[in-house]
Amino acid sequence: MNQSVINFLKTILNTNQGTFYVLLVAMFGCSSQELIKQRTAEECFQKGKELLLEENYLEAIEEFKIVGLQYSGSEYADDAQYYLGECYYEREEFLLAAFEYDMLKKRMASSTYVPMAQFQLAQSYYRLSPRSTLDQRYTNKAIDEFQTFLEYYPQHDSAGSASEKIKRLNGRLAKKEFDIAVLYMTLEEYLSAQHYFENILERFHDTEFAEQAQLGIAQSFVSRKKLEKAKEALSVFFLKYPESKWKEQAQQLKRSIETELKEQPAHIPEKRTESDY
Repeated sequence: MNQSVINFLKTILNTNQGTFYVLLVAMFGCSSQELIKQRTAEECFQKGKELLLEENYLEAIEEFKIVGLQYSGSEYADDAQYYLGECYYEREEFLLAAFEYDMLKKRMASSTYVPMAQFQLAQSYYRLSPRSTLDQRYTNKAIDEFQTFLEYYPQHDSAGSASEKIKRLNGRLAKKEFDIAVLYMTLEEYLSAQHYFENILERFHDTEFAEQAQLGIAQSFVSRKKLEKAKEALSVFFLKYPESKWKEQAQQLKRSIETELKEQPAHIPEKRTESDY
């Protein structure tokens, strides 16, 4: 505002204070009303959706947050909460995405978005799951959340995808156990190796590592000179996995065991310990 206008307003104020206020309202009233005018929940949400489709995720996040903060009781609150998670997911900020999906579940349990929020929560942890050599806490979280999804929504369109990903994640955990077992075998810690092989059979029997684990148990018995127990373990292997790609290796091990048993004096029984049973 230039000096001439200021002087003009001062003159009016000195001569007629009432007229001054009328003039102020006339000059600034309209713009003030525009400033205080708030957009509706629908307007904010639709703007957020537009920005999301344009992959402008940061601005979309701000729009969805406005809905959540200013219109938490509106019909668009759960929509905005879900798409807030989607924005973070698309930005590959998976921990933040998981947090927002979980908030939808906790605060808006009756929302129609809850099933997909549960699936996307699991997906977020799935994307955080690392290769088998690293810490597997997010792998376990993903499995837990996918299992929860299947428990509550077994007929959902994404149920098949959830089952497949659980299988893939279990394979990752099984590989970690198997690698540890192989390491113990290399270190000649055969009993420890056996415990890891057995754990694979107990927890991950439907993975590709189950066959190798059963064969590994037989090998651990052989390494500890428990040949009869090794034969029993091999019998289980042939019974459970008749078409295994490891069948030839198992047959070679069996022949080796039989040869060694023939060479043993018949009157010397194998020494058994509590861990053999």
